[in-house]
Amino acid sequence: MSRIGRKPIPVPAGVKINTGGGKVEVQGPKGRLFVLVPSQIKLEQKDGVLTAIRDSEEHRALHGLARALLANAVHGVTQGFKKELDIVGVGYRAEVKGKAVAFALGKSHPIEFPIPEGIQISIEKQTHIVVSGADKAQVGQVAADIRSLRPPDPYKQKGIRITGERLKKKAGKAGVKAGAAA
Repeated sequence: MSRIGRKPIPVPAGVKINTGGGKVEVQGPKGRLFVLVPSQIKLEQKDGVLTAIRDSEEHRALHGLARALLANAVHGVTQGFKKELDIVGVGYRAEVKGKAVAFALGKSHPIEFPIPEGIQISIEKQTHIVVSGADKAQVGQVAADIRSLRPPDPYKQKGIRITGERLKKKAGKAGVKAGAAA
């Protein structure tokens, strides 16, 4: 049996779970999420604990996946998820304007990034972005989309990076020539 699939999911007070038709609705204080669960995986809810049970050994690959998706949904509607990004570069900054974020990233024009439904973006000190929301996949995708506006440059280390991301600095042409001559 799948070790991850067997783990019970604690359901905190204030979280409602409705199952039916291969779709599970998880509703809590931070929002409402829908998770598609394969028909071969059955859900049991007892005493504030949700358990995923599979019908046969053929569906063991889906067992852990279904449990992980449900656990992420329960965590998302109670505590939420967040990703932090840093903008590095002279003159690079961002600001929230209504339902969009305006980025100045060294291009000839500001870049407007629309904020999707269900996502909150806050900006601290014009160079630190916090993307938060209930859906883990959506938060990660929005953070990746923002990072792709100006990915970190390996030579000058400028761009948008995930907080704590370590980059390998490359020497460049002058550094290579100086190293070869010595």
